[in-house]
Amino acid sequence: MFSRKPAPVSVDRPWTFKSDSFRKFREHHQSSLILTPNSRYTLLLSLFLASWFLLLFWSTPPSASATRKFLPPKAQCDGTVSVYVYNLPPRFNLRLLTHCQNLNIYTNMCPHVANHGLGQPIPNYMSLSSATATWYATHQFIAEMIIHARVENHPCRTWDPAKADLFYVPFYGGLHASSMFRVANHTLRDELAVDLVRYLQDQPPWQKHNGKDHFLALGRTAWDFMRTEDAPDFGANILLNLPPVQNMSVLTVERQPWKGSNQYGIPYPSYFHPMTVSELERWQRTVTESERPYLFSFVGGPRKGLEKAAIRGEILRQCDESTRCKLLKCGGDAGGVRCHEPSVVLDVMTKSEFCLQAPGDSFTRRSTFDSVLAGCIPVFFSQHTAYSQYAWYMRAEEKEAYSVFMDEKGEESKMIEEELMKIPSEEVKRMRENVIKMIPRLTYAHPNASNVGFKDAVDIALAQLSRVVQAKIN
Repeated sequence: MFSRKPAPVSVDRPWTFKSDSFRKFREHHQSSLILTPNSRYTLLLSLFLASWFLLLFWSTPPSASATRKFLPPKAQCDGTVSVYVYNLPPRFNLRLLTHCQNLNIYTNMCPHVANHGLGQPIPNYMSLSSATATWYATHQFIAEMIIHARVENHPCRTWDPAKADLFYVPFYGGLHASSMFRVANHTLRDELAVDLVRYLQDQPPWQKHNGKDHFLALGRTAWDFMRTEDAPDFGANILLNLPPVQNMSVLTVERQPWKGSNQYGIPYPSYFHPMTVSELERWQRTVTESERPYLFSFVGGPRKGLEKAAIRGEILRQCDESTRCKLLKCGGDAGGVRCHEPSVVLDVMTKSEFCLQAPGDSFTRRSTFDSVLAGCIPVFFSQHTAYSQYAWYMRAEEKEAYSVFMDEKGEESKMIEEELMKIPSEEVKRMRENVIKMIPRLTYAHPNASNVGFKDAVDIALAQLSRVVQAKIN
């Protein structure tokens, strides 16, 4: 389905010429240090020819096969995870992309579905190597495409369903749901989800454990797939309410905290998709050494609705009145554009000690993961923005090590600057170090990289899913 492109040769490990004939040539002439005129002439001529050969070789672009020869071997799976990828009929994923301009009622998704869902590249961001594309303007609701591409090229993938302990169903449910939000006919809105379940129930791997070893990955919140008749209709379908799907495990960027027992929170994708561990480490050094003149910052805008408006309005007011806060106000033409420019967002966050993470249209927000990427300590105002969502990635019992919590209904949320000023500088430093250590597991590595040298968000999810499935079927 997805092409497997070899990673470019790392610029940190330059290719060296290791020809056996050249080595023997050099050793022979090193052993003849006392030279006759004829031998001296022969040596000079040989050196000239060898130099000419090297110059010719280095000026000739290597072929694809020559480049591949010097790539590191693919990572070997340790045997604890073996995942089979369903080759679904195209109507459930790839065919949806042919109408990418209609996949979201608010924006044209064609630029965002490019590059396996990474979106458009941002060249040479933060002076990182131009040898590989590491930075992309990635859409916040596109994780399902990135995960599909990553698992397709994952070292733990198997093509034999008899050897698999996990079965991945690459349904682009989020992209389909967002294209159908305004469809009034519920039967039509639900049709593809119902069709998927019928298809799966006919498959032999499903029938073995009734789907308990199967999983979905959805790039939108669980609320978009849990429509009920006794709640307002915001355009959701019923995918996650279908009994067969409740047997499955579901990865989603926001789980339903009370009824989502089979749902597991995964990070929103940010802008960084490294192909090698050296790129990751280089970025970690960058944010570690970053000067942070602002105590705190907020990237966001006001919201409608009583509870949302209250905390957002309070944050906007306090930040706007403080000389220690950097505000990037979203909303309106200018603000909306700037808040979607990765370089602008990361510039604010890499210069801030703390990044305020107020609930948005739902509990969670992509900004949480942008702030971690920037080495900025997140400040949460709801337990459901992170602590009840991302147990595999941001453990609630360790929250004080990497975050600050101010209850949106408590007094501390009315004195944000004062509360943050109370935290000792050594404690701030320790928290930032912990945040920067979290970057690898909250990052989606480039889908074409099969040996990145660190465990990314997909690696973490597969390992945890394997444990979940074993507990279900044993």
